[in-house]
Amino acid sequence: MRTLDDLEVSGRRVFCRVDFNVPLDDEGKITDDTRIRAALPTINALIERGARVVLASHLGRPKGKRVESLSLEPVAAHLAGLLKGGEVILTDDCIGDGARQVTADLRDGQVALLENLRFHPEEKQNDAGFVKELAKLGDVYVNDAFGAAHRAHASVSGIPTVLHEKAAGLLLKRELDVLRRLRSNPESPYIAVLGGAKVSDKIDVIEALLERADALLIGGAMANTFLAAQGKSMGKSLVEEDKLAIARSLLQKAEDQEVEMLLPTDLRVGLSLDDSSGQVRGLDDVEDHEMALDIG
Repeated sequence: MRTLDDLEVSGRRVFCRVDFNVPLDDEGKITDDTRIRAALPTINALIERGARVVLASHLGRPKGKRVESLSLEPVAAHLAGLLKGGEVILTDDCIGDGARQVTADLRDGQVALLENLRFHPEEKQNDAGFVKELAKLGDVYVNDAFGAAHRAHASVSGIPTVLHEKAAGLLLKRELDVLRRLRSNPESPYIAVLGGAKVSDKIDVIEALLERADALLIGGAMANTFLAAQGKSMGKSLVEEDKLAIARSLLQKAEDQEVEMLLPTDLRVGLSLDDSSGQVRGLDDVEDHEMALDIG
């Protein structure tokens, strides 16, 4: 896998896919900048090496339309406060004449942030024409968006087919190094925490972890299916009825291999997925009209 050390970036535009999908409050202020700070080592390394940095990210779910409340403007302002140079130029769009002009005018060590990629439906569609427009904004490509690296989107898997000089950023490399260690020679005790909605998405992961981990902690809506497999009444909770047998099989496999599989001991329930709060219930106390939304 190529890394930043394998690229010549001085004086060149580096199209760097980052994950700035940060949470915003009702006033559009960033409530957690962890993802922005995680990208700083790569951004600073590119600046120090004289690159002309073109950052690209999505934010929220604008569903292919321009939504002003999901503009990356607050992200650009916040990032500027974290960088040594203190300046980040936000483009009016992620493609088009304005973006091309901004990226063409960048000087060595300057940083531009493209407006929200998902203002265009073509980003998620991995549209070939959209890929070519994005690729016009960079000379080389760096992926540092670990949280989005599995997406077959234009800025993730499309651009590398056009910009043939490419590498992983420092964050992506660090995450992969950790995963390699956890897959090959993990330290003990090794505890894995799993969430998400569906058991079906995690079957292979769980089976692989059962060969390595000392304990698995199961949360999220996925826990509902395991609890239902144990005979618990889950009301209107999301339960994969067709995966109950698999859930029972995984629980038995964990027992056979002496791996603790820990499920919630109580649940926070509500009436719908839109509820912003809920009541804590014991596993045997979920009413027929209620649904489990989280661990207790």
